[in-house]
Amino acid sequence: MTVPVRQRRAGLRRRFALALAAAALLPAAEVAAQQKPGEQAQQYCSSIANAAADARFAWQKETLTALSKDIEVRIGQLEAKRAEYEEWLKRRQMFLAKADESVTAIYAKMKPEAASQQLTAMDSEAAAAILTRLDPRAASAIMNEMEPGRAARLANVITNTPKKAAPPRPEPAPSTPPESGSDAGSPQPQNSEKSG
Repeated sequence: MTVPVRQRRAGLRRRFALALAAAALLPAAEVAAQQKPGEQAQQYCSSIANAAADARFAWQKETLTALSKDIEVRIGQLEAKRAEYEEWLKRRQMFLAKADESVTAIYAKMKPEAASQQLTAMDSEAAAAILTRLDPRAASAIMNEMEPGRAARLANVITNTPKKAAPPRPEPAPSTPPESGSDAGSPQPQNSEKSG
């Protein structure tokens, strides 16, 4: 808990008053009679400077200690919340994986006619996701039973969705340019250096 500002100021004032009282009780009467008023004020300030600095440092230390404890409590709360969210996310991902597996298993065991009717009524992305998880033979049997337009749209969704990175296809070897005598009717490409 942090101390209210008024209580801190009151405590600081008390310490400062005690320091002033201690300085006033010093046997300075003899010295005061011999010194000028400006020198007395300077001596008074220098004699209480250490006590005032000590009081200020003690107050700062108390304040920093209270803030440090408050920060530690908040960090503990945040760590507990983070652990709770991670556990929830883990359970959610496990549930989704099981649901995906069970839905895929259901459609894999259905007759192609019935599965095609249900997938036709579904959202295109959801139907395509189910088809991609099925065995290719079962997916093709289901798509064979669908209306050709719907099957084409699903195939389009499947081919446009990014999958695992496919290995790059090798570039075809460049074909040799045709000889000048073989294509007399086709236009010849112009060299940019000669055409300008």
